[in-house]
Amino acid sequence: GSILGPTLFNLYMLPLGDFNGEPHSYTRFNLTQNMEGDNSQVEMKLSSDVDEEVGGNGVGEHLNHNAARTPYIAQKLRRTPRNLCFLAATVLLMFIIGYLIGYLVHRKKEAAPSCAATVLSLEDPLPHQDNVIPIMNWDDVKKLLFQKVSAANFEPVLADLSTGSHQAGSPGDEALANKLLRKFSDYGMKSWTDDHFVKVQDPPVSGYNRIVFKNGKEERPSGFLSYSACGTVSGAVLYGHYGEESDFMMLRSSNIDLSGRVVLVRAGRNSFAEKVANAAKLNASAVLIYPDPEDYSLEEGTGLFGHVHLGSGDPYTPAFPSFNHTQFPPVESSGLPKILAQTITARMAADILKQLGGQNIPMGWKGINRMGDESDTIRVEVNNVLTEKKISNVFGVIKGIVDSDRYLVIGAQRDAWGPGFATATVGTSVLLELARSISEMTKEGFEPRRSIVFASWSAGEYGSVGATEWLEGYLSSLSMKAFTYINLDGVIAGRNGFKVAGSPLMHSLILSALKEVNGGWALEPLKVDNAAYPFLAFSGIPSISFRFTSGSKVSRPYPYFGTMLDTRDKLNTATSNQVPQLAEVVTRFAGHMALRLVHDHLLKVDLAKYDRMIRGTVSQIYQKLFPKALTVQWLISASGAYSRASRNLVTDIKNSDLDDIEMCRVINDRIMTVERDLLSPYVSPRESPFRHILLGSGPHTLQALSNHLNSFRSNNPEADADLFRNQFALATWTIQGCANSLAGNIWSLYNQI
Repeated sequence: GSILGPTLFNLYMLPLGDFNGEPHSYTRFNLTQNMEGDNSQVEMKLSSDVDEEVGGNGVGEHLNHNAARTPYIAQKLRRTPRNLCFLAATVLLMFIIGYLIGYLVHRKKEAAPSCAATVLSLEDPLPHQDNVIPIMNWDDVKKLLFQKVSAANFEPVLADLSTGSHQAGSPGDEALANKLLRKFSDYGMKSWTDDHFVKVQDPPVSGYNRIVFKNGKEERPSGFLSYSACGTVSGAVLYGHYGEESDFMMLRSSNIDLSGRVVLVRAGRNSFAEKVANAAKLNASAVLIYPDPEDYSLEEGTGLFGHVHLGSGDPYTPAFPSFNHTQFPPVESSGLPKILAQTITARMAADILKQLGGQNIPMGWKGINRMGDESDTIRVEVNNVLTEKKISNVFGVIKGIVDSDRYLVIGAQRDAWGPGFATATVGTSVLLELARSISEMTKEGFEPRRSIVFASWSAGEYGSVGATEWLEGYLSSLSMKAFTYINLDGVIAGRNGFKVAGSPLMHSLILSALKEVNGGWALEPLKVDNAAYPFLAFSGIPSISFRFTSGSKVSRPYPYFGTMLDTRDKLNTATSNQVPQLAEVVTRFAGHMALRLVHDHLLKVDLAKYDRMIRGTVSQIYQKLFPKALTVQWLISASGAYSRASRNLVTDIKNSDLDDIEMCRVINDRIMTVERDLLSPYVSPRESPFRHILLGSGPHTLQALSNHLNSFRSNNPEADADLFRNQFALATWTIQGCANSLAGNIWSLYNQI
């Protein structure tokens, strides 16, 4: 039983002879594994028994083993000594054949690659047998990683990668890409590059962007915002706090008309692109953004650099890749602003703010007393230049030994506006050290089940352009193959606090890896300007991003991101000269998560998180929904279907046989469908690239449904009942479709809408 138990087959023996004129008998072995435990049962049945039971018509049922069978068989064989000898010999022969078959099957199973293969210890390694995959114990994997990663290793790497300028598409960027390509090859990895031809907007080559307030002195800001509309506008200044959606709602509630106004807002809290998009919705003509001294400890003349595309990737090839051979008609992303946007220095902003008149600022706002009136006019001129650049992404891969076509991606941007030490150099150094360390581990006995792809992106400063173009170019290839993305951009921006953002599916993995980090930490939402966001919300790949910060009690961010002052000296000051030590910690943190994902039989995810999020949002919608407007029954039903499907998958995982490679692969594929199937299939990726209904942005999201209901409650004229019904129906079916996919086989789809 211990040998034959794991095997399921039916064995029909050839005719054993003519027992005194009786019909030939065929013995059937039916071995079934008990899915609730390790015990198995064996049924042996003679066809003559079955025929006799049903009156000789050849059709019968399986009989249970019982004591009454023996005298019946003996009676059929007339109990003569000769027949009894034949019977004994037959039974012995069947036993020997069954034993040999079971033994051969068992040996064949041992020789095959196993999902839970032999565990090797570093201290006492077992010899390799032919075709046997030795899987290193997890504690030994962690120990080996910690041996490979050290602060001392980072000093030469940081020095080697520090350059004066490596703006995207520049000779410095290309030289750095070639250096990384050589490094990956030196580590023994298969390496390659992926080139794209993208359109980006740079500051004017000749001339300036400029502002003139109240016919005063002309100011020429050194910073700029890529993808701003170009031209010249004049309008009255209006202070808009941080430019968040709630800030503009506050202005509207005060009956302030934003049409034609030039909105002056503080940097921070949300992205530059979100500030501009919020102002554009209310017909503002331009947006000026400045670093307030309360938020940023910068010199008053420091310029800010960034972009205002509410999306990611090349905005002139939305949802498709910027390859040189593609021939598309002129097209623009819906996230490109139609109004002017420009950064100004803290000194320029102070000169404007102290002269503003008009109403007092709303309660809770800070920084000034007055918001500005119609006489506070300003002229804004933006002369940015659109140019095409060739950018190169660089890759190296360590292939897995079981599921090599399933891969984890670890990436960091390589480019920066200026020195970009905290922005790009540190993250790229961590990427290289992880690649070197894991490559060396594979030479000392560690063999990942799944592949690891190391990626160095270009044009990250323009809105994750390099990474997004790669996603767009290979989306069909990446679907159901890339199962996680770990982002290494800006991983050190302080030393006292640690913040992590990522897919809810990854929270349990994150919490286990946080044990490697001493001190306080916090989970935060993954924001639209994070380089991991397009992987999650555009491609449906669970993603993780993290960084050391200045501490949970200090609200100020690292001030030098997006400036020309992002140097090693500045980061040393912010970290008390602990950059290599902190780099060691974040490398171990990222390595812990990466190795766990490629080592374990089953992907370590938290399916219950999305269940709670869906049920919570559905509850909010239910409470807001008008009694007679629309029934919420189907949305509740879809939510329940997802709950059942996720619980059933958890049960399947608990009951899974980790020796079964195919079962591991099927379960992992079901897990990988969750994030992907939460992307709404009913919206265009060109119009709404971030299609995730829980973490994305746009009218297709569950949060948009809830906000639309708020508009009905406040009698907002923009509320549209027919539009709401359409959004409601499509969101409902997106959840139901996710539940159906999570359930697995089509015969498991018992809950229909």
